[in-house]
Amino acid sequence: MQTFAMRALCLFAMLAPLATQADIYRVDTVGGRVTLTTIHRSGLNPARVAREPARKVSQPRAAASGRRYRLMVAQAAQEYGLPADLLHAVIKTESNYNPSAVSPRGAAGLMQLMPDTARNMGVKNVFDPAQNIRGGARYLKRLMRQFNNDLSLALAAYNAGPAAVHSAGRAIPPYPETQRYVPSVLKHYERLQASAKRAR
Repeated sequence: MQTFAMRALCLFAMLAPLATQADIYRVDTVGGRVTLTTIHRSGLNPARVAREPARKVSQPRAAASGRRYRLMVAQAAQEYGLPADLLHAVIKTESNYNPSAVSPRGAAGLMQLMPDTARNMGVKNVFDPAQNIRGGARYLKRLMRQFNNDLSLALAAYNAGPAAVHSAGRAIPPYPETQRYVPSVLKHYERLQASAKRAR
C-alpha cells in the first residue's frame, strides 16, 4: 500500500507544474485503499501530503525576449526621443514580444504595424524586429506630436487610428479593445518605470 501511495505521489509531482495550484491530499477509504487527490473533501478526512505554492501563470519567454530586444528598443527610443520603457510597454501589449505575431486585421510584428503604416514609416520587412521597432517608434512619436504629447490619446490613436480619436472629440474612442488597450499599456509602462527606479 505504501508503494502505491509513493507512486501516486510521484505522478502528482510530475503533473503538478501543469496546474496553477495543486495541494495533494491522501484519503484512506473503506477497505484500506489509499487515494491521492487534489480535491479537498472534508467528509473523507483528507490529510495533506504535499503543498504546491500558488504560482502566477506566467510567460517566462516574454521577460527573456524583452532583454533580447533591449538594444533595438534603446536605439529607437533615443532616435525618436521616446522613453524605452514606453516602447517596451507597447511591444508587451501588442505582441508579447512575438516578432511573428499577426492580428486578424493584418497588423504584424513586435509593434503590430498595419501594412499602410509600415510602408509610411519606411518599414520594408515588418517581421524584422529592428525595422518593426524603429517604425513603431517613429509612428508613436508622430502621434505624440499630433496629440500634443497626450500619451493616452497617442496610444488610443496607435490602436484605433488617429481618425477615430478625432471623431471621438479628441478622446479615447468608445471601442472595447481601445478602452482596454490604453490602460494596459500605461500599466506596463508604470510597472517598468517602477522597476527601473528600484534598480537604481
